[in-house]
Amino acid sequence: MTTDDASRTTPEVEVVAGEATPEEVAAAEATAEVVEEIKNERDANWAKLTGALTVGEVPPEARNINVTGRRQTGPMQGFGKMWQKTYRVSLGPEVTPQEVISEWKAKFPNFWPDGNRFYGPLTGIAPGDVALLNLTMPGRLKLSTGVLVLYADEESFTFMTPEGHMFAAFITFSAFEDKHGGTSAQAQVLLRANDPLFEVGLAAGGHRKEDKFWVHTLEALAAHFEVTTEVETQVVCVDKKRQWRNARNIRYNSAIRSGFYMMGTPFRAMKRSGR
Repeated sequence: MTTDDASRTTPEVEVVAGEATPEEVAAAEATAEVVEEIKNERDANWAKLTGALTVGEVPPEARNINVTGRRQTGPMQGFGKMWQKTYRVSLGPEVTPQEVISEWKAKFPNFWPDGNRFYGPLTGIAPGDVALLNLTMPGRLKLSTGVLVLYADEESFTFMTPEGHMFAAFITFSAFEDKHGGTSAQAQVLLRANDPLFEVGLAAGGHRKEDKFWVHTLEALAAHFEVTTEVETQVVCVDKKRQWRNARNIRYNSAIRSGFYMMGTPFRAMKRSGR
């Protein structure tokens, strides 16, 4: 750059670096406040992940044998093939996405098939909450596990599973305006079987049972809004590879641990009566 070029550019630099007017300062401060508010709102929608899960107050009948002290796990920590399953139902134009999610959060356990229990906080579903699940499995096994509420806002909420759950998964529930101008509700699961035993279980009928579970849930949600319609189901195998490095996840298998817990029920009863 020549001396003449520098002299011509200097005034422009001085103008850019000049003092801002009071109006510009006020506008910049207002913008910064809005940005900070948006950031805080977004942060408030996400759970603050810690090393181990802790469970708040739950009813006495809720079994907590596979949740407290466990870490949260996503599909990358799982063992089996990765699947994305989407279940969607149209609810029509009479209800908004926000109304659907509000009702879904408040009455979440009511839409599950009989014999399966969801023990969440009385305050509803909020980021960071940990809920216990007692699920009916083949052979009269009552499987004890849970979920972490990873994310929640006015139009969606997402669960993340703990170590030992059947799946290492993200489960997202959402409502949105569809192409027909109405509202659709959706449950989408991105999952891997957590260990080799659960992978065998999925291949031996677990996938069908999982599909029936969420189809029933969406049908019950639609019935709550007085809508009768079919649930659309889409299943895609995202990754056919099994992650053998995670085969050791079986040491936390909730079905095995729940089975041993049920076998010990008579001995615990004898111990209580002895006291």
